[in-house]
Amino acid sequence: MKVYRAQEIMKSEEKVSVELNGVSVWIDSVDPEQETAKVHVEDRPADARVVPVDELQEVQ
Repeated sequence: MKVYRAQEIMKSEEKVSVELNGVSVWIDSVDPEQETAKVHVEDRPADARVVPVDELQEVQ
């Protein structure tokens, strides 16, 4: 995924499915300079981590 798309998804009012290594995640924030995103597994918001944006996949 590209940084601009991760930012669009994060700001979207509609739910957009995103996966990290086959696991559904929510995007909490995006750092465009580092090209990373802070994400958490859907049912575990306290378990957040920072990952490269290009590891995220939008699920159609």
